[in-house]
Order: sequence, then structure tokens, then C-alpha cells
Amino acid sequence: MLALRLTRTAHLAVHLRRLLVALASAGTGFLLLCALGHALSHPDAPGASALRLAWCAAPLAAAVYLAVAVARTDPGTRPRAGLSAIGLGPGRLMAVSATTTALSAALGSVAALLAFLYLRGSLTGRPPSDRVLADALAVGQSLPAPAVLTLLVLVPALASAAVAHTLRPRDPRPSTATAPRGYGRFGAYGWGKARETFGAYGRFGARTAVAGAAGSRAVADAAGSRAAGAMGVPPLERSRERGRVGAGGALQTPASDPHPPTSADGTTQTLDAAPPAPADTPQTPDTAPDTPTEPTPRPHNTTALPWGIAVLTAGLTVETYTGNATGAPAPGTAPSAGVLLGWALTALGLALAGPGLTHLCGRLLQAARPGALRLLAGRVLMEESHRIGRPLGVVAAVAAAAYVTATVYDGDGPAFGPLGTLGAVLVAGCTVATLLTAAVEARHARADTTGALLRLGAPPATLRAAAAVRAAALLALFGPLVLVVAVLAALPLDS
Repeated sequence: MLALRLTRTAHLAVHLRRLLVALASAGTGFLLLCALGHALSHPDAPGASALRLAWCAAPLAAAVYLAVAVARTDPGTRPRAGLSAIGLGPGRLMAVSATTTALSAALGSVAALLAFLYLRGSLTGRPPSDRVLADALAVGQSLPAPAVLTLLVLVPALASAAVAHTLRPRDPRPSTATAPRGYGRFGAYGWGKARETFGAYGRFGARTAVAGAAGSRAVADAAGSRAAGAMGVPPLERSRERGRVGAGGALQTPASDPHPPTSADGTTQTLDAAPPAPADTPQTPDTAPDTPTEPTPRPHNTTALPWGIAVLTAGLTVETYTGNATGAPAPGTAPSAGVLLGWALTALGLALAGPGLTHLCGRLLQAARPGALRLLAGRVLMEESHRIGRPLGVVAAVAAAAYVTATVYDGDGPAFGPLGTLGAVLVAGCTVATLLTAAVEARHARADTTGALLRLGAPPATLRAAAAVRAAALLALFGPLVLVVAVLAALPLDS
């Protein structure tokens, strides 16, 4: 009931995004039912029916990916302070998001069943005139109810499970001081430099306060040691005078000194004890209180870039091997399962490499004496690389596939009927909608930063110009990448 109430009281933009999920579920469910109808009409060709069912995996994955992106941007199920007191903790909100996604996808599955029954003539009594469409709809044959129910439940079940896995409550990661060290990027020991938030470089004194305090203390200690050495005091005696080495040569701290010096009024003093820091001054690491702080996340954008390149290379290798072995598809036939596997690996590789490439694009924007515009655009790209990187990689894979389809399968390739066109439109529409949804999520995430810049006097035209610079930089990086991947994938199929 809570999921239904949140669905009913949501904003218009949220309803439109959920409607997109329902449409994607409806199209995917219709394609699955058409694959079942082809299997019923051709019982002597199970391989062709299995290949049709395998090609339905592309729109199925695109629909599930869109459902996850829509669930992440749903403001009704976003965790807020104080909701745990009324029983709406992170686990309950995750369950509400999964239920809302299942309802939207189930609505699309019902629409797919009604459209399938209407086109095959079960509701109107008029069978379709198109022979290819009638062949895929299994006109005149009874539909097995368990198979139909299984195919229609597939999209809502996978979408809700993916949403629950993505929005599941996670335990806070340990801090870098207590986290186990391991081998990081390029064999470096440790996790590397901690990730910095947007605007960290712009804070006045953020890099000099701690370093200046530690440096002044080290200089004072070194000066005292040199002065004592000039007076002829041995190092061991100097350490004893400072209260660090005991009579037997053991290291002591000021708190463990058995005979601390006393002042004239009888109060005990501790050597080398720093005075308490004022309340209005920032505390250094030596005087900071021992309070738990929020753990700093480890960098993860650039670490997946080598894996993405490796998976992309594997996908192109599979496509090349399959194309050299089978050649171009014959007219009226669909590409083989090897081409499907190669394109799946290629899309996965581009999705893994997308965040790293976006992060690299932001770094390149800030190279060679950047101004305020390029610096702002580059920092925003680096901060948003984990949100928009993967959707950008998936869109790049779809664009490369469209280029191959337009160049190789234009004249004498396989004849894409209405079902193939529906599948291509579903995949392209879901990937573009996912990218736009991720862009909306990133815009909401940096709303506080944008408001702060506007309050500081930044003109809105500068923010719009920075957005245009980001879009141009991404296009300049991903455009040639899409062209290279498409040409390499089309070479074995064209021959």
C-alpha cells in the first residue's frame, strides 16, 4: 500500500519515467511472446527459435538497466533523516523501490499480453494478413499458459531484483587508517590517494594548515636538537631532558613519565604538551579529538578502465573469429550466436571503461593552464564520472552497433522485419533514456554546489557554458572511440 501511495502522489516527471519503464517492459514482453510463437509455429527448427530468444536478451538487459536508473532517481524512496523512527529505514525504502519497479514492469507485461492476443486475433477473431507476423504470433494454435506466464514474469522479476541489489543497505566502509592495505593500481602498495570531493582545491588553507603546523613543529625540534648538540650535550641526555628516554634507555611518553616536573605553585606539568587549541581554530591531527568520522571512499573510476579495455578486446576478438568463420549473414537470416556474444562483451567492456574514460576526459580538460571555465567543467566531469560513465559506455556500444547495421546490413544483409525494428528501437530508446536519467541524477546531486556558486556571484551563463564544454569534451572523446569500435567490428562481417 505504501508503494501504491507513493506512486500516486509522485510528480509528473517521476510518472513519465515510470511510464518509460512500463513501455520498455511491454516491448520486451511482446518480443519474448513472439519468440514463443515462432517456436510453436516451427517445431522442427528449435535452433532458429532459440536464436530468436537469445536475441531478446539485448532489449531485456536494456529494460532492466532503465528500471534501475529510474529507481535511483525516485525522490519518494530517497533516504532522509528521521525516517527510521517511523519504520522507513534503508531496508524498507529499498523494498518500496523494488515493489514500485515490479508494479510498473508488471503493467507493461499485461499490456504486452493484450497486444499479443489482439494481433493474433484471439480477442477480435480476425487473424493478421502479414505472413511473417502471423508466423511469429502462432495464429491458430493454443498458447501454453505456464510458458506465457514465465515469459511475462521475467521482466518484472529481473527488474525488481536488480533494483533491490543496487539499493540494498550497505555497511560503512572502514576508514583508510584501519582498512587493510593491499596492492593497488599498477602494483602500488596501498589503496592510493583518497578521493577528494568537488571544490577541495578551492578551500582556502586546505593544503597548508596541517602541513604548516607539522612543519613548524619539526623545524622547532630540529633547531632545539642542533642547539643542544652545539653545547656538547649527548643525544641520550637530550632525550632524557625532553622526557622521551628513561634511565634504562626505554622510550617514554609524557603521560608515562614517573616523575613529571612541578611548577612553583605545586601543579604538575608535562613536557612537550601542546596547549589546548581554541574553539574557533581548526585542530591539527595531533590535537584532534578521537571521534568517528565518515569513511572516505576509495577511488574506483580508473581502476576498472584496464578491465574494460580487456573485455572490449575480447568482444572484438570473438566477433572477428565468428565473422571469419561464418562470413556475412545470408539474406533473411539473423546474425549468429557468436556475433551476439561478441557484441555483449563489447557492450560490457565499454560500460566498464566508461567511468574511467569520463574521468580521464575531466583531467584532460584541466590540463595546460586551465581557466575558470575549463576547471569547473573538468572537476564536474571527474565528480560525475561514476554516474554518467557507464550509461555513456552503453550508448557508445549501441551507436557502434547501429553503424555496423547501417553499413554491413544495408542491402544484401538480413532483412529486418517489424520485430527486428522493434528490438532495435527498444534498445536504443532504453539506453538513451538511461543516459538522460543519469544526467538528471547528477544534476540533482550537484544542486548544492550550483546554488553555492550562484550565491557567490557566478553568472548563470558561465554554468551553461561549462555544461556545453562538458558535452563537447565527451563527444570529442567518445565519438572517435565509437567509430573505431564500429569499423573493427564491421571488418570481418563485411568480408
